[in-house]
Amino acid sequence: MDNNQKEFNEPGLRYHEVREISTLKEMLNSSVSLYSERPAFLVKKVKAGEYFPITYSQVGHDVDALGTKLMEMGLKDAKIAIIGENCYEWVVSYYAVVNGTGTVVPLDKELTREEIYYLLKTADCRAIFYTQSYEEYFKDFDIDFKFRMKVYGDRTDMAQALHESPEADAGNGGFYQWEDLVASGEKMLAQGDRSFIDAEIDADEMKIILFTSGTTEAAKGVMLSHRNIASSVMDTCRIADIRPDDRTLSILPIHHTFESTMGMSLVLYRGASVAFYEGLKYITKNLAEAQATVLIGVPLIFESVYDKIWKQAEKTGKSTALKKAIKLNKTLKLFGIDASRKLFKSIHEKFGGKLRLLVTGAAAIDPNVLRGFEDLGFRMLQGYGLTECSPLVSGTPDFCNGYKKAGSVGPSVASGEIRIVDKDEDGIGEITSKGPNVMLGYYNMPEKTNEVLKDGWFYTGDLGFMDKEGWLYITGRKKNVIVTKTGKNIYPEEVEYYINRNKYIQESLVHASFDEDDDDVRVSAQVRPNYELIYEEFGESFGDEEVQSLIKRAISEINEKLPIYKRIRGIAVRKDEFIKTTTKKIQRHKNI
Repeated sequence: MDNNQKEFNEPGLRYHEVREISTLKEMLNSSVSLYSERPAFLVKKVKAGEYFPITYSQVGHDVDALGTKLMEMGLKDAKIAIIGENCYEWVVSYYAVVNGTGTVVPLDKELTREEIYYLLKTADCRAIFYTQSYEEYFKDFDIDFKFRMKVYGDRTDMAQALHESPEADAGNGGFYQWEDLVASGEKMLAQGDRSFIDAEIDADEMKIILFTSGTTEAAKGVMLSHRNIASSVMDTCRIADIRPDDRTLSILPIHHTFESTMGMSLVLYRGASVAFYEGLKYITKNLAEAQATVLIGVPLIFESVYDKIWKQAEKTGKSTALKKAIKLNKTLKLFGIDASRKLFKSIHEKFGGKLRLLVTGAAAIDPNVLRGFEDLGFRMLQGYGLTECSPLVSGTPDFCNGYKKAGSVGPSVASGEIRIVDKDEDGIGEITSKGPNVMLGYYNMPEKTNEVLKDGWFYTGDLGFMDKEGWLYITGRKKNVIVTKTGKNIYPEEVEYYINRNKYIQESLVHASFDEDDDDVRVSAQVRPNYELIYEEFGESFGDEEVQSLIKRAISEINEKLPIYKRIRGIAVRKDEFIKTTTKKIQRHKNI
């Protein structure tokens, strides 16, 4: 262990050192001071162009300028929404609002127009920042201020002057250009306006509202404070060694707490750099261009990348050699020798040759994929969290043997506690969490808040158990559990894990259905076949009936490995994709 770590509360484990912060304002200002001329962001002037750096000094300046202008416009203490693609202007707008102006309301860019309108009204927003692709949404929408952001073409040199457009202060129909606001704020700063810079932050006051759902019936606004986010940032850095020379690629939707906390605030806290990707099909290209060392993503992305590595090896006839190299590398590791980068040089070079750390969350990852990446020389960490916990509840430390515990989401974060309540005979119960990361409550929903917050403990609705070393394992969602007439509990996620391991199946959704013959519930599954592999193996003429027969045979084989009461009795093969969240989780209630 290096000397930059301190004792962990579990025997034999150690934490990385962190600098204490209680607010995002303190975090950003201290990072600007510590890493002034280092690159904070890597941006493109035009789509498909090269990356240019934006320094920490510029980030601090732009945030102060924009925040100063927003306060001059009378938006102090207002609720201000942001929506759009991941970009520099989104990030600056977020900090300009939250670090002194008012309360920020990040919105999911995948929502329908009606859902966006509903959430803006629910949160009582007075202004909205949006990228050009949402221009039509707000053309006639009744809100005090509409701020246009752009995705490409930000200045990367502070010597470059920002020129205000002629109608900059006219507020043409409530519309303003982002650059005009910053340019105006710059002038005010130059004249000595310190209203934003000197604005005091109450670390425990609500300053962020994050909606957990886009449906009008179920939308809950999670109220978060600066301390919530700051504690989650520090806790993550205690178990993941992010360094100033690290570079990440921002690929997850930036409104989501996983990306905004881990992929944005955490990176800036550590003095590292964030590059913005140009779309899912450009991930590998952008990783190489940005020379990324860290990638934060969701299981679907990592599982897809891992699958492509092996498909390529099989196509080129190198799968046997790859398996032998993995076996050799494992043997060498027993003697303290890591030859990963030499043995798997071609794989590492596809990602730019610098990628060292993968961080996955938002859903459970196949343990075999996690071990597979580790075998190839990529360190992979897994975390468990919820929006209500800012988000991290637990995570696998990079200084522990995550390979051995690949099915676990790690021990509790340093500042928090985990307790399993209402355990069954197998020790499985509801996961509850307590700590400074836990939300203040749901916005204007006291009854919903009281359902999940009890004596400081947040009741997650997730089920799991702890091993003897305090590592957490997730078994499923409380509301998804299938209970048979004889009282047997079946966790759909467990059955889905077995189904999804079959090579002919892309993904699945297990749920309960009623069997009138037995007067009992039965396990049913919706299955989306891996059409790409099936057509590759059996030909494009392989028809729907043949696909159905193939899937039924696959399910029969899976059933042989399951206890009788867990076996799948109903099968529905679907051609279309499941309805998912922006972090690629299947939305059960919308698919059943």
